[in-house]
Amino acid sequence: MATNAKGQASPAIGEQIAAQFRGLNPNDPASWPTVPKAALCVAVAAAIVTALWFVWLTNSADELAAEQKKEEALRVDYKKKLTQAVNLDALRKQREQVQQYVTQLEKQLPSKAEMDALLSDINQAGLGRSLNFDHFRPGSVSVREYYAELPISIRVTGRYHDIGSFASDIAHLSRIVTLNNLEIGPGRDGNLTMDTTAKTFRYLDPDEVAAQRRAAKGGKK
Repeated sequence: MATNAKGQASPAIGEQIAAQFRGLNPNDPASWPTVPKAALCVAVAAAIVTALWFVWLTNSADELAAEQKKEEALRVDYKKKLTQAVNLDALRKQREQVQQYVTQLEKQLPSKAEMDALLSDINQAGLGRSLNFDHFRPGSVSVREYYAELPISIRVTGRYHDIGSFASDIAHLSRIVTLNNLEIGPGRDGNLTMDTTAKTFRYLDPDEVAAQRRAAKGGKK
């Protein structure tokens, strides 16, 4: 008898619970029986927990990706600095060589006071090759950040080989002089005429460098 009673009780409870889910008004959950309300609360809580879990996972994935990128950047930076540390002595020697090279180049640039002597050297190079100067006109000085550039308009007349030797002499001056916009044409008495713009450069004195830096700062403002 007990077994039958228990076996009949379980279906009865299940039927009662199932009956509570019938005819529910979805627009009025407050009127639902206890079991459906509890089930709804559990479902809502589970949905909220699941949504928060996915949001947390998404944020964690983004943070992880960002940290991985940082790690890669730090690894690259570490390798770069490690290479520099290993090659520090070689880099120091390179820097010294570059500084020596810059010093040599600066020696090829005359100072402001030496410009007249350089112009005289250019003129003497032409006269030494028996060239006639039709004109020798220094132009306006263009001041750059660390040096100044002086163009000189030159026209000389002479024999072909003498003009070529003059150009070679200019290239071998102790100071830097370049010949630009060369034009060679027939001249008088069977000679040739060469028109060119010689450009020479000089380094700026400390006052000029300071003035250039002030001007650059004023331009940035």
